[in-house]
Amino acid sequence: MLATAENPVAASAGISARLLESMVRIRMVEEAIAAHYPEQQMRCPVHLSIGQEAASAGVCAALRPDDLAMSGHRSHAHYLGKGGDLPAMIAEIYGKATGCCQGRGGSMHLVDLKAGFVGAVPIVASTIPIATGLAFADRQLKRDRVTVAFLGEAATEEGVFHESVNFASLHQLPIVFVCENNLYSVYSPMSVRQPAHREVWQLAAGHGVVSHQGDGNDPLAVYALARAAAAHARSGQGPVFLELKTYRWREHCGAGFDNHIGYRTEAEYLAWRERDPIKNFERRLKASGEFDVLRHEQFKARVETEISDAFAAAQRAPFPAGASLMNHVYAAS
Repeated sequence: MLATAENPVAASAGISARLLESMVRIRMVEEAIAAHYPEQQMRCPVHLSIGQEAASAGVCAALRPDDLAMSGHRSHAHYLGKGGDLPAMIAEIYGKATGCCQGRGGSMHLVDLKAGFVGAVPIVASTIPIATGLAFADRQLKRDRVTVAFLGEAATEEGVFHESVNFASLHQLPIVFVCENNLYSVYSPMSVRQPAHREVWQLAAGHGVVSHQGDGNDPLAVYALARAAAAHARSGQGPVFLELKTYRWREHCGAGFDNHIGYRTEAEYLAWRERDPIKNFERRLKASGEFDVLRHEQFKARVETEISDAFAAAQRAPFPAGASLMNHVYAAS
């Protein structure tokens, strides 16, 4: 069995500032994307994680640099949390040759192998079997490494999720499946997709996988769960599934807001805004005396410059050369 997750307070020594800064940086980057998106220079779809930052920050803080991660269409936060290169990400969203996929993939095809972020693919659940394969290879080659597969709750409705979790359970693979349950698949709530008497984490538990549910808006709670999960998987005891309850603030796809469509109520949205993972964590750290105002302001100033430089570089960068159109499409032989 997975060891009981550490007390979040005990787990917080030396990590609180790192978690806060990770969340703030992710939000600042995504708010900058939202601000620039109407300029019509970023022509790929964007799926923002604003409101969900604690999940990616907490999980990635629990990983080692050599651990691996994969994600789906809403992947900016996971890429950044794992240490992905920001200028390469912004350039990719602009479709430029300096992007992490040379401008060929856009927002939903991020990759940074140096950071251990193996990739993101927009097709729902499609990276789950790839991540499972990575863990299987590590098990076969006896590598001391953990793979994290980030997914949304809608991915648990795909057959390949069950096949992958079953395979991981059968072979006791060093993988952690992290489900960010933000309650909606595009505009469809949980109530029309999954039975009310069943929780998402129970799907993985049914395959014999150690499974836990946690508050995806509490970065310390996420960190404690992820740290225990990674240790469990790394020790050879098999996979772990974490369901983290959270909520996206902005529209499913795009830089705006979509509450006016009517698929969710304004009251629900505002209630989740009150659970803002960043503001609430700042209050918590101030109350405990852990919040360093000067450090925080200096950090935000550095990130603002970093973001500004990344956007300026992306806007200056060239598009891929037309002659390269067929590169990487077919094998050479």
